[in-house]
Amino acid sequence: MPGEFDESRVFIRPQHHEERPAAKSDTTPKSPPSPQPHAGHRERLRRRFAEGGAQALADYELLELLLFRSIPRKDTKPIAKALIARFGSFAGVLGADPQRLREVPGVKDAVAADLKTIAEAARRMLKTDISKREVLGSWDAVIAYCTATMAHETREQFRILFLDKKNALIADEVQQVGTVDHTPVYPREVMRRALELASTAIILVHNHPSGDPTPSRADIEMTHKIADVAKSLGIAVHDHVIIGKNGHASLKGLGLF
Repeated sequence: MPGEFDESRVFIRPQHHEERPAAKSDTTPKSPPSPQPHAGHRERLRRRFAEGGAQALADYELLELLLFRSIPRKDTKPIAKALIARFGSFAGVLGADPQRLREVPGVKDAVAADLKTIAEAARRMLKTDISKREVLGSWDAVIAYCTATMAHETREQFRILFLDKKNALIADEVQQVGTVDHTPVYPREVMRRALELASTAIILVHNHPSGDPTPSRADIEMTHKIADVAKSLGIAVHDHVIIGKNGHASLKGLGLF
């Protein structure tokens, strides 16, 4: 009859559920992280340094050690060798201007900054050896400090070590910076500063960027002018030392004043 519900016409469509394969657990063992490139070489170099000291390493190898922290994931040997070739020695690298350091492939700002930090630390250590001590009795330390500070400068610097009546260091100052082969020096300015510091003796120091510390005629004449003015004021000029990459020269030791 119309309106009556006929159960015979009701069909239930069977539902088919697609069975998905169970996810397989990844039982493949993971490979350990690959070691840093050149890790073996670095460890051997560190071991040689620890066992034999700095003398067990060539200059470029010692420089490699310094570069390990600045350049953690790269072979530093070619960079170290390139730096030594460019600047001539380990000391030459540390004394080089940061801009020139960055001209070497592989040397970025951080590397240049680290090298200059190490150089400054070395200079301060050397300066400690002459501070508040009788300077004339620590002459080797004076030369070592001046060499580390000035030998690799690309322009002439005129430096003065001001001493007290016990010949202890009062101050260490660069008074003038010149060109590659000349620095203007004014005896009055030297004496004015000595009087300001109550200094009773001075040591004059300047560098020759050419590397040859042989005194020029102008160096000798300038030393005599300063010594004459200083004598009239009761201030002694103990020496005038010229620093070069290839050594140093003492005008006093050469009998030139």
